[in-house]
Amino acid sequence: MGTAAGGESGGSPADPEWPEAEKAEKLARGAALKWASGVFYRPEKLEGLGQYRSRETQRNSSIQSRLKSTIQSYLEGVGAGLEQLRSAAQEVQSVCQELGAARWALLDSVDCFQGLQQMRALMAEHVQLASVVRVLPQLFSVHEVFSHTLWLLRGQHLLEAHAEVMMMEHLRDNILSQLHLRGLSTAQATVLSYFGGLQELNESLAKQLWDIVGSGLRLVREDPALFVTAVRIIEREEKIDDTLLLEAAFLPPGRPKGWRQKFHHVLQETIAGARFHAARVDAEGPGLGRHLLALQKDVVSELRVVKDLMVQCVPAHYNILGVCTVTYHQALTSHLQDILREDLDKQALFLLLEWALRVYHSPEMMGHPDLLPEVDVSALGPLLSPELVDQTERRYVVKVKASVLEWMQRTLEVEFKEWFREEEPEMDHQGFFQSALPVIIMQMLNENIQVASLITDSLQQKVYNMALEELEGFLGRLREALVQCGKEHQKDRTVPKYYVSYLLAMLNNNLALGSSVASLHPDTARRQVPASLRAALDRTQKKACQLLLEELLLDLQPLCLQLPSCKWLCGSQLVSSICEVVDKYAKDFSRVRKPVCTLLLTESELLVTSQYLRALMQKKMACKSEEERGQLCDRLLQDASQLRELFCGLGLDRSRQSLEAVFALRELISLKDPTLLSLEVLGFITKYPDVSDEHISTLLDLRGDVSREVRHMVLEMMAQHPQVPPESYQPIFSTILVPAPELPFCLRKGKCA
Repeated sequence: MGTAAGGESGGSPADPEWPEAEKAEKLARGAALKWASGVFYRPEKLEGLGQYRSRETQRNSSIQSRLKSTIQSYLEGVGAGLEQLRSAAQEVQSVCQELGAARWALLDSVDCFQGLQQMRALMAEHVQLASVVRVLPQLFSVHEVFSHTLWLLRGQHLLEAHAEVMMMEHLRDNILSQLHLRGLSTAQATVLSYFGGLQELNESLAKQLWDIVGSGLRLVREDPALFVTAVRIIEREEKIDDTLLLEAAFLPPGRPKGWRQKFHHVLQETIAGARFHAARVDAEGPGLGRHLLALQKDVVSELRVVKDLMVQCVPAHYNILGVCTVTYHQALTSHLQDILREDLDKQALFLLLEWALRVYHSPEMMGHPDLLPEVDVSALGPLLSPELVDQTERRYVVKVKASVLEWMQRTLEVEFKEWFREEEPEMDHQGFFQSALPVIIMQMLNENIQVASLITDSLQQKVYNMALEELEGFLGRLREALVQCGKEHQKDRTVPKYYVSYLLAMLNNNLALGSSVASLHPDTARRQVPASLRAALDRTQKKACQLLLEELLLDLQPLCLQLPSCKWLCGSQLVSSICEVVDKYAKDFSRVRKPVCTLLLTESELLVTSQYLRALMQKKMACKSEEERGQLCDRLLQDASQLRELFCGLGLDRSRQSLEAVFALRELISLKDPTLLSLEVLGFITKYPDVSDEHISTLLDLRGDVSREVRHMVLEMMAQHPQVPPESYQPIFSTILVPAPELPFCLRKGKCA
């Protein structure tokens, strides 16, 4: 309230021309009223009103005095500024008057200045003539200097010769620059003609420099001063080039020379040409091996010279060791590609791959302790691209494949030559027949795979795949040879003398190959025989077993032809003879390792059973009485028991024998009541589902007492109960052919009897 009151008593009504002031005053009054109403809202507070009034009065007085002081200082500053402006205006007016007077004076002196222009032209001409007079002695001595410089070059005083060349070039370039500035281009040809000898000197000097640079690796060991001199001259020229390029007002002819770039080019060409542009490299293994060994020694030796000596003879920014390393790397890459275009043999391809992928990065070459750590080729990429490495590996595998194929064929020929010897095949410590074939084959394949592992894993895998393919092909050729040998043996069973023994040895060889194939795989965790190769081994085993069984069959057939007969029915030693033949072959089969030995016994027993049944079904006899049927049943029981006892004694379990079919057939024949044959036959065909109608009809004929009605009933029952053999069923009757029935005799133009 006091503030508001003070403002009201000391102020005046707001000027309507200043609305902001009026608005500020209203806000101040409102704030004061709000403050006063908050302080004096209770009666007891009114007692301090006088104190508030006095304090606010003093405060207003203090503010007003400070405002007056500030305004006074501002007014004094404005006055001083106005005084300075009046003084500056007077001085500007004075200067303008003096400039006007000077302008009129210059206009009065125009005629005098025209005379000075002629004097200036004369002065410029005088300066030019004075310059010409100064260089006249040098111009007159140019040809003498040329001759002296040429003499210096011939004496290999290169620094002195280069100094004189630079002097002559400087003189010529100054004259050409002056002519260029004055637009006297026609006179430049005269100057260039006069200094024409400089071109010859430059070419002679450059030739000597590049000869020195080309011999740099030798000179840094024998005469480094000459090499350093060449580098100094090159650096001088580079500085001159840089200076002229920066000025860019006038570029003399022949500039920039670019001798530093030429230095690197000559050095690179020398490195590449000295080692890699030689005559045609020997494509044979030994010759290429000597060439690569020489390259290895020379590259390491020359890089050591660069690192230890040449680096000290050139400026650091040349990075001479890095340049030489890159040059050698690129030159070797190109050189190896050129060699690979030749028709290389297996050994040469291997040496090249080994050298590029192993030797090059080894401590024997680019990783040599004398070159590290300055020489690092890891950042330069591979010496041969991955595509070229893969292509070369494939070429190597093709060469190895041809060699393996030839070796396998030779081994196969030697193997079958041994079959015709007058002695049995060799036996191992366990008494099993064998030959050197699996050892030779596996050793050859394993050696090639191991050799490939010295290069890369990919090459080893390629050789491994090739080895499996060739082994599979070898097994195919082996089967063909077995078949051919079997045909020859059929013509004369006395040749080869030990035909069966060598077949048994071949089975053991096949088992040895099958057990050794897995060891060829480079990865021990994935050692398994591929399905196609396993199938090829199985086919080879089956073929050898088939030839053995055919040999057994040839010995059994003469005996089986005597079945059935009255002599056999009355009790001959026919089956005993069969047992002797089987026992003889079983003793031979014992020279084969399991499980093939067991397989041969099983197949032999099946062969004997099928031949026995085939003989019974040849319609050679039919029982005429119940007594004959009894005799036949007894003979069948005796023969089957004798054969079963034989095979059990040979180690073949009864559950794996097929002779049970003979016992079942005996039951069919021994049946007393023919009317029950339908049930008996039903049980028979259930047990042997490969029995056909012809088989049953032949067996009924063998009984000799089956009527047409019973036969018809049996065959009809079979038609009503078709049998499907299970997957695990071993067929017996399906391999037995029944003779076709005899057709009744017919008259030419009459009805059948």
